[in-house]
Amino acid sequence: MTQNIKFYQTGTFTVGNRLLDPEHRAVQASIQRDNSLTSGHRACQGCGEALGARYAVDAAMRATDGQLIAANATGCLEVFSTPYPETSWKLPWLHSLFGNAAAVGSGIAAALAVKARKAGLERSAVRVIAQGGDGGTTDIGFGCLSGMFERNDDVLYICYDNEGYMNTGVQRSSATPPGARTATTVPLGPNPGEEFGRGKNLPLIAMAHEIPYVATATVADLRDLEAKVEHAMSLHGARYLQILVPCPLGWGAASCDTIRLARLARETGLFPVFEAKGGEITAVTKIRHQQPVENYLRLQKRFAHLFGDKGRPDIVARIQAMADKNIRRFGLLEAAE
Repeated sequence: MTQNIKFYQTGTFTVGNRLLDPEHRAVQASIQRDNSLTSGHRACQGCGEALGARYAVDAAMRATDGQLIAANATGCLEVFSTPYPETSWKLPWLHSLFGNAAAVGSGIAAALAVKARKAGLERSAVRVIAQGGDGGTTDIGFGCLSGMFERNDDVLYICYDNEGYMNTGVQRSSATPPGARTATTVPLGPNPGEEFGRGKNLPLIAMAHEIPYVATATVADLRDLEAKVEHAMSLHGARYLQILVPCPLGWGAASCDTIRLARLARETGLFPVFEAKGGEITAVTKIRHQQPVENYLRLQKRFAHLFGDKGRPDIVARIQAMADKNIRRFGLLEAAE
């Protein structure tokens, strides 16, 4: 459990965190942070994925005392952080193919286990994370990831979910929400944008494997994200974390709205934030005041065709119904006092 923090205590990363006990301060608020994804990378301004990776990997580094290896799928995170012959990574980091980050992570974990046994140890002190975007996770890497879950390999897999193939031209993935415009789901015809009823809810699929830990988070709540990473690294076996990381380029949003969008995704109910262990939900982040989905959609050009003189209020209503269903399903609203 994290300390119950008041708003005035965390209004900034400097003065606010000085009001907290040192052990409760965020990793990013400390000068001892590892800066595992350091400056010099080529992410877009306001990139949610760069923020998510920096927060998550630094938290994992603190949880393991720096004994960490990362396997990375092809995608924006790999491309903007490692333009040959340069890199922004400050830990052992491997890139193989678009769809096999989970398999590579499993192989690293297996090799570490063999080395530990030969040294007479119960398990290796070095831990493993695998990471990728939603394209490399929910689509191309889905089979390798399911295999990792089934074998219960000792890997934390982190999906940085920006809801599309942003690196290759903003094509749809199975995490693209209904109604969204992409290069392959054009806003034309009777059902503009992405179709309803397609795609995958990978956190729920991960839960169906009954692995030790599944969680969701957003870059809008740094303390929650860090706490979940650190908890995941305290466990062994297969673990899965899906982080919503808005993409200003692909979503057609202002770079200054990245955190605002991530917060609205949770507050509307479109992106439930929760934890599960062994296939059972154990905690949810409650919504104090539910926001209408329109407040979230209007900030993004990928939904612009749903508004204006020729808008589609019927599609907006269907998206609102999806959010309301999530709120009922996960029990996301705080009880009225």
